[in-house]
Amino acid sequence: MNRRDCLRLLGAAPFVASAAEQRPNFIFIFCDDLGWGDLPAYGHRNVDAHGGWTVRGDLKTPRLDRMAEEGTLFTQFYVASGVCSPSRAAIMTGKFPSELGIHDYLASEELNRQRGCVNYLEPGVPTVTRLLNDAGYATGHFGKWHLGGSAGPQPQDYGIDLYKDCRAEPGGRVTSSEQIADATIDFVEQHKDESFYINAWLYDPHSPLHPTDEMLAEYKDLNPGWGENYGALQVWYAVLTYIDKQVGRILDRLDDLGLSENTIVVFTSDNGPESGLIPFVSHYGNAASSGPFRGLKRSLYEGGIREPFIVRWKGQTPANRVDRDTVFGGADWLPSVCKLAGVAPPENIQGEDLSTSFSGESVSRSRPLMWENRFPVYGHVLDKSPILAIRDGRWKLLINPDRSRVELYDIPADPTEMNNLAAQQPAVVEQLSSRVLAWQKTLPPGPIDPGAGKADYVWPGAPIDR
Repeated sequence: MNRRDCLRLLGAAPFVASAAEQRPNFIFIFCDDLGWGDLPAYGHRNVDAHGGWTVRGDLKTPRLDRMAEEGTLFTQFYVASGVCSPSRAAIMTGKFPSELGIHDYLASEELNRQRGCVNYLEPGVPTVTRLLNDAGYATGHFGKWHLGGSAGPQPQDYGIDLYKDCRAEPGGRVTSSEQIADATIDFVEQHKDESFYINAWLYDPHSPLHPTDEMLAEYKDLNPGWGENYGALQVWYAVLTYIDKQVGRILDRLDDLGLSENTIVVFTSDNGPESGLIPFVSHYGNAASSGPFRGLKRSLYEGGIREPFIVRWKGQTPANRVDRDTVFGGADWLPSVCKLAGVAPPENIQGEDLSTSFSGESVSRSRPLMWENRFPVYGHVLDKSPILAIRDGRWKLLINPDRSRVELYDIPADPTEMNNLAAQQPAVVEQLSSRVLAWQKTLPPGPIDPGAGKADYVWPGAPIDR
């Protein structure tokens, strides 16, 4: 029984701290399949007629633009996987997801067994919601879960006071972002005199997208430009602007309630955008953008794992700041939250406390970030990464377990990963490869798909996250 349960049992009123004593609140807004280059705040780049990059000006996200102006925009935020479930597991636990047996998106028991995945996030693993709930925070989770099915543990088993799927109301998934915003605002209003933590995990812009006529009307006069599909862009833009409106509603309500100075709001996404080369999965073509990077969803190149990360904490996070130096990983969220909330983080996690980056300090990790993908990458051959990756300081190494496809990039100098320096830097290659290969040997055993780590034009036969 946690502190909140004890208070309820005793009939005690929740403790209300003074403004100076009150711990910060947290709202973590998690999009699905949004690319690094999909937001105007990040340049919103699309390919032009000559194969170069142009900045589009027709997508409207004024509330997210305002959020960036009122807070700090990070350019080197990495999720822990190019796929949904493992990316989310790292946010919740502070651990690299492969260590938890979550190697790919979680689906049916049979499919999970075939891929060597667990059926759900083990509820005994400490989570950010459990840790804060035990410390007296009210905790809510609204929207997508994807850390287990209906037959296993439910979100409430992970220290979450209130969970809502937010797809059951009229409109279903089409209006789910609005339903998630409604639930988030209701929870804030109910717990405005307490400390609270909220996961607002959106289903969009994951395909399939079915915006209403009202959403589409926002872009009825869209001029798609050279070589672009009018319908795909209109659908994509309509959904992103709809998301923007719902984020704006949450920010506005925090302002109205006088909670913005004590609430950390984060906006990010779980992995890169879907490939437009998979027509039976993605119907919006090449409208989504990973910006200037190689890689899309499933890939360990930058475009698959490097995501927008906007932090607003009025009066604490410097306004209109761009942090180009802090390498912030998804696993770093839990220990950073724990530090700010005054909660001891669990032992044996890979995440690090980088919370001072929210206050304007560029921070360096003491240990590398590491990734594993045991399954194929779909799309263009240039997006198909090796199985393993490690980022340590300026260097990023990608390699297969058999030491094939050795690729070393100086990310600050070459974020597009087009200049392989492996031959010029053998000592760096040896250091990083030894470390990531040793790490892989500690992971739970399981099958590696025959198409994993290959960069060819052969269409792999592995299942696809729909």
